[in-house]
Amino acid sequence: MKYLFKSFTILFLLLLTFSIKAQNKEYEVACIGFYNVENLFDTINDPNISLNFEFSPESDKHYNSYKYYKHLDNLADVISRIGTELSPAGLTILGVAEVENRSVLEDLVRRDAIKDRNYKIVHYDSPDFRGIDVALLYQGEAFEVTNSKVYLYDNPLDTSYTSRDQLLVSGVLDGEEIHFIVNHWPSRRGGQKASEPKRIAAAEVTRHIVDSLLMKNENAKIVVMGDLNDDPVDKSVYQTLRAKGKIKKMNDRDLFNPMYNLYKKGIGSLAYRDNWNLFDNLIISQGLLNEKEGFHFFKAKVFNKRFMKNKTGRYKGYPKRTFVGSSFLGGYSDHFPTYIYLIKEI
Repeated sequence: MKYLFKSFTILFLLLLTFSIKAQNKEYEVACIGFYNVENLFDTINDPNISLNFEFSPESDKHYNSYKYYKHLDNLADVISRIGTELSPAGLTILGVAEVENRSVLEDLVRRDAIKDRNYKIVHYDSPDFRGIDVALLYQGEAFEVTNSKVYLYDNPLDTSYTSRDQLLVSGVLDGEEIHFIVNHWPSRRGGQKASEPKRIAAAEVTRHIVDSLLMKNENAKIVVMGDLNDDPVDKSVYQTLRAKGKIKKMNDRDLFNPMYNLYKKGIGSLAYRDNWNLFDNLIISQGLLNEKEGFHFFKAKVFNKRFMKNKTGRYKGYPKRTFVGSSFLGGYSDHFPTYIYLIKEI
């Protein structure tokens, strides 16, 4: 997985970002991303899943094989492009949300645009009432999975509510142990304030996973990723998860959220009522801030290319969706993907 970049290329970017002065350095780059793929359902109607009829040929959407494969091809096209400006092999790791089952992921990784990357899959069925799950895709030549498990959403104040599992995948990235936690926290259905306790409960689960890893190794390299349905400044993210936006304000075991500054600049991953939110976060532990110890954080971005946006109308500039109501738009997703670069000197 050694994709090397000579100093005259990567160093220029480093000088812009971190004011590092160095010569004749080469860096290995790993691109880590997250993408809410917007209701990636197959066409088979499973009566045990609440949304399944909606994504079936008999529904008002008239969902069929053409629409399903169009969605897959569009997603694969986007995934194929992310990160390639610095990492020729593109995304090493990709967390995804809103997938129905393992089968749709197997169909996705076989699409022409990304089939040569040989993405492997970590997926578990969750008890979510909508029938959607999270998962992790990874390039097996670059990352070796050593363990995976799921943690159930737990809210003692509302035991009747079910949500997505939180997926922990641990493994080795070019000789270094690293952990990925993939999330899709409860939505804002019913309003942001009324639903906030659900996301705080989800954040407590995520924080528990992080703390369990840091108890074993205080320098553990951890990436928390997901559609959190809250912005970097909201209570669930900033206070409960303890994901801070400024390194100088971090205390022991706080996490660093590189999406914070993007959000403050008005950059979002989805739009609602003419406001931009940045729900799709990649958050890192302090072990990934140490430039002297292998892989460390370099840069965070939102992948929001023009071809993924509505070109005209009231929602010009918004992410181009697959459906609006029962109307098929043939777009990509209602979210833009987000990604970070990890680099290490070699």
